[in-house]
Amino acid sequence: MSDYSNIDGIDQAYRYAKEFLRPPPKLSPSEWAEANIKIPVGNAISGKIRFDNAPYQREPLDLFADKTVERITLMWGAQTGKTQILNCALAYFIGHDPQSQIMMQPSQGDLHTWLETKFNPMVDTNESLTERIAKPRSREGVNNQNMKSYFGGFLMFSWAGSPRTMRGRSAPKIFCDEVDGYEYNAEGHPVSLLWQRAATFSDQRKLLVTSTPTIKGSSFVESSFEDGDMRRYYIPCPHCESEITLQWKQIVWDKDDNGTHLPDTAVYVCQECGSPISDTEKRVALRAGRWIAEKPFTGHASYHLSELYSGFRRWRDIVRSFLEKKATGDLQSFVNVSLGETWESDGESLQEDELKSRREPMDKLPAESAVLLAGCDVQDDRIEVTFASMSRGERIHVYDHVVLQGDPSTPHLWNNLESQLFRTFLTEDGREMTVRATCIDTGGHYTQQAYQFCKKHAGRRVFAIKGVGGEGKPMVGRPSKNNIGRVSLFPVGVHTVKDMLFARLRINDHSEGQIYFSDKLDDEYFEQLTSEKVVTRYSKGFQRREYVKRRRRNEALDCLVYLYSSYVIIGVNVNALADKIASKGSEIESKPEKKVAQKQSFVPKAGKGFVNSWR
Repeated sequence: MSDYSNIDGIDQAYRYAKEFLRPPPKLSPSEWAEANIKIPVGNAISGKIRFDNAPYQREPLDLFADKTVERITLMWGAQTGKTQILNCALAYFIGHDPQSQIMMQPSQGDLHTWLETKFNPMVDTNESLTERIAKPRSREGVNNQNMKSYFGGFLMFSWAGSPRTMRGRSAPKIFCDEVDGYEYNAEGHPVSLLWQRAATFSDQRKLLVTSTPTIKGSSFVESSFEDGDMRRYYIPCPHCESEITLQWKQIVWDKDDNGTHLPDTAVYVCQECGSPISDTEKRVALRAGRWIAEKPFTGHASYHLSELYSGFRRWRDIVRSFLEKKATGDLQSFVNVSLGETWESDGESLQEDELKSRREPMDKLPAESAVLLAGCDVQDDRIEVTFASMSRGERIHVYDHVVLQGDPSTPHLWNNLESQLFRTFLTEDGREMTVRATCIDTGGHYTQQAYQFCKKHAGRRVFAIKGVGGEGKPMVGRPSKNNIGRVSLFPVGVHTVKDMLFARLRINDHSEGQIYFSDKLDDEYFEQLTSEKVVTRYSKGFQRREYVKRRRRNEALDCLVYLYSSYVIIGVNVNALADKIASKGSEIESKPEKKVAQKQSFVPKAGKGFVNSWR
């Protein structure tokens, strides 16, 4: 080493500074983690991180320092260490390459649980982090449940159920954990909204998406995985040296003479040579494994990994978990959590192509139309309206679906809606019809405007409704005026109405209850009408049915739900009305009655299918 004890002149001082004061070279995230991060006591293995115990973690973690990678997706099962990768990446951008970050969890409770059980214990165990993060209640920075500051940046916290926690923030590093627990809100999907917070950081920005998957067709992490290059971990078979991926169907075990399962006999059978692979052989093979992508890399590295790869889970443990879930009827949990795969339920769904094929010319309302109804859905930039007539046997003819573009906060859009709802329609047999009843959903951002419109047109049977989720709810419940608009607000059991409509949409033999479609309806209408699927989920051994979205847009389905709710509210006897029209011919016009007292207009008569729980 050169002796600079007697520095003389600027050149010598410059050489001294260049040699001794330059910053140390940056380490890869996995190198830095192994040198600095300790796993807190209470985990399967505590002490310094050693990625040789889970070698498949090293590559995805190191991609956080790779400027060619913009997005990383981990569709991983339990006991595989996806949370450890997330925590190590957060720590890396605090202790080694300081940058601002935003961390999102599904809910505020999930965020606090993660902080108290995962992140804070990691920080408390590692001096390289505690000395950099501001102390709680100190003047040197912020350290609370919403944000932590450190030299070079901030770690900000958010949860999917609160768009407010995403606004007014920006950071180059975005972490979204357990994304299949997120739900669309009025502004869009939380991951997309949070990713916009990094838009101005160019090649510095990085997005991590992690989750165990849920339902096939509605799983966000599965969609994200398929958008990436789809990497899977291949290990060499210790017997034939073929590179294989671990698959559940290759695990076998014995039964005794009474048919009792013997999990302790479980082994993995190589799909190439048929040789059994023991737990010890698996752990050795994992260290020689590698990630192989199925698609070309375009900036998004996506990874799938199941619990079969965990070095801390024996074959027998996984088999026992499977048998327990099977015994309780909760196989979905095993497929989602252990195998890291989506659950493909035999649940009820509708085929859009089949419904499209049933379109028929409908220039005018069908001659058999007895009552005309409408359902309205209010969005941030439009109002969508479905018009349908109902005839004998509650046969529904969907006549038109209209999209009115505009700002719901302005009178202009509501005036357009008024023009649509109160116009005259002609039937094939020459009668004039007007809309007998309308339901308008008052959820969303324009509740007050919807209330005002419904109150103004109460005499025309324009009803304010609010959807109520869950099984067993009545189609329409008791109206209440306990709202800011002091308007009669009807709760609609959307689950119950959808159950009925899904059953009716499958009818195609011209029997009672069939739903017919006009050729005015475009393909998008049917994609929205079939946008949801009924799935069966299990919680603590109890079965429940849920409607899950298969695509974001579902206004057509919602409008049809609201339309049928209006029929339930007015309680008209459609068969008696059809008989009356048939007996008097064109002399009877199916028009709404004259305006009645407001109190009467809010009291629906009990009709077929109406659960009058509020009486």
